[in-house]
This record gives sequence, structure tokens and C-alpha cells, in this order.
Amino acid sequence: MKPIAHFAPGPSQLYFTVEDHMREAFRNGIPSMAHRSKEFEAIFRSATDGLKALLSIPPGFHVFFAASATEIWERAVQNLVLEKSFHLVNGAFSKRFYEISRQLGKSSEKIEVPLGQGFHGKIEIPPAVEMIGITHNETSTGAALTMDFINQFSAANPNALVVVDAVSSLPYPSFDYSKIDAVFFSVQKGFGLPAGLGVWVVNDRCVAKAENLLAKGHGIGTYHSLPFYLQNARKNQTPETPNVLGIYLLAKVVEDFLRKGVHTLRKETEYKAAILYQAIETHPLLSAFVKDKNSQSKTVIVADCGEHTVQVANALHRVGIHPGDGYGELKKSQLRFANFPAHSKEQYELLVDTLEKIN
Repeated sequence: MKPIAHFAPGPSQLYFTVEDHMREAFRNGIPSMAHRSKEFEAIFRSATDGLKALLSIPPGFHVFFAASATEIWERAVQNLVLEKSFHLVNGAFSKRFYEISRQLGKSSEKIEVPLGQGFHGKIEIPPAVEMIGITHNETSTGAALTMDFINQFSAANPNALVVVDAVSSLPYPSFDYSKIDAVFFSVQKGFGLPAGLGVWVVNDRCVAKAENLLAKGHGIGTYHSLPFYLQNARKNQTPETPNVLGIYLLAKVVEDFLRKGVHTLRKETEYKAAILYQAIETHPLLSAFVKDKNSQSKTVIVADCGEHTVQVANALHRVGIHPGDGYGELKKSQLRFANFPAHSKEQYELLVDTLEKIN
């Protein structure tokens, strides 16, 4: 059966307007547009201004584009860390952020909790840490961190930069930008777009740190160093030939989100999460992998299915619903369900109705 909805948490369901925006882009020659043209500069400005409005990004922050959030892990370490970063690890992707720092030769440290758990309470950060890497929403397990938890680090560690991976949660969370220095995401999840574009939001403190490292003769990367990013962004340009089509589509979808209203997007996310968690927790064959309700993600919901995983997945496939597999060692015993703006309330209600019929 032709899929009705793709619930894998990335690449995920395309937002319903993307097909029309894509046609318009091809009619207007966007994929062949020169990236040093005034036309591209207008697209860059539309995308960055739209994101600042949608996500309430204050002055003193800049929006840059990369190939992916995976690239931004590496660029963040290169630009912001001379010797030591500290990472909160509770799944495969937060662990990868830490591992990349070690691979780049940093003497980084981590605190790690078991899969399916979040973090709570006060975390003591070791001295001399330059960057604190925090994954707001662990895509592999569906464990999320609260804003109060994230907000503790800035005042307690004034010499460290707080960098937040929000790859599978934005645009849902509302960050306090006075408490963080950078946040990043990729567009194939919460923004309902084809893969191939990462977005990195950084403040002036991050740029100053990169400039300081560069001035002292330390390598911070080449074309995607923060000073070079900023030099180009001031002209509404990118350091290299970018994914022009991806930036155009992002600008258009952000316009769609703004018309709908971020408050509405967030309320719909909470409604869909609530009905799915309720269905999972009352189901005879399923259970929520993240047990602590305060750590349950609203945007990636993970069901423990055990020996019933194939049965449940097949039943969903028959009605055109395609869930995501579990991740890594949990691939065969779990299903993951993305809950992004591209997933309508009607699709979620069909998902819940179908689950309730499986026994």
C-alpha cells in the first residue's frame, strides 16, 4: 500500500507544502541560481530572518548553513575547543558528539547514563571545560531534557560555551537564548524537508572564541570556520556553493510555519504526543521505552515492542503507516515515531486507532 505517513525520525515525512514549493523552484530556475547573485542573497535573507522570527532568536546570534548537523558536531569542536569539552551522553547521537571531539584530539570528558534515561539535578562540570555539549532530544531513544535542566549550565560555568544539539526537536522547544551560546539542527526532521542542509545558530561569544583561537595560531577549520561564515553572512552569502534549493525550501516552509504560528505548532505537537503515549502505555503488547514522564520526548516517541515488533510494524504498514525502526542494538525490539509539524493530527489519530486494534 502507498504510504500515508512516514514516521521515521529522519529523513521523515515531508511537510505538505514542499511539493508545491519544489515545483515553483524548478519553474523559476532556483537549482541553477548563482550563489553570488542578488537573487540568492534575497533567499538567504528570507531563510535567516524567518528562522530568527520563528525561533525567537535574539540580536547577537547568527544563522549559518552547513551540509548536515553531523558536520556541525565537527565544526563546533574545531571552532570552540582548544583542549577540553564536556558532553552529556544518553544515547547514540549524544555519544557521537563526544566521540568526534576525542577524534579531533581533544581531552574531552563525559557523563553517561543508560539508554532511555535523561538527566536531572545539578551536574558538576570539570574545570577548564571550554564547551558543554548537550543533546536536547536523543533521537535514538526518545529521551529529552527539560529547559530548566539545560538552563543551569550558563551561569554556573561562565567560561564555557553551551552548545545544544536540537536536531530532532526544533521547532518545538522554546530555548532561552540568554542561557545557551549555540544550537543546531538538520532540516529533514522537524522542518519536513529533504535531507542535505544543517543549520547552526551561534552567538557572538562563539565567534569571539573562534577568532581568539585563530589569532593564536590554532587551526579552526577552513571554509566553515566561524569568522569566515560571519564574513559571508554579513553579505547574505555562504562561504561555498551551498544547497541553494534546500535554503530556498527552508525559507518557504518557515514562512508556512509562521503563518500557522509556532504556538499552534507546539500545541499540536503536545496533543499528538499525548494521544500516542496514552495508546502505548495502555496497550497489551507495547510500553514506552522512556519510563520517566519528565524525560519523554514530545518529538520522537519510542515504543518497546519486544517479540511483537514485526507484528506491530506489519499491521501499521497495511494501512500505509511506516514507523521508524529502533536504533542500533534496539533495532529489532522497538519502533520509533517522529512527531513533527509534517505529521498531521489526523495521521496521528489513525496511528493510534490502528495500534488499539492490534492484540
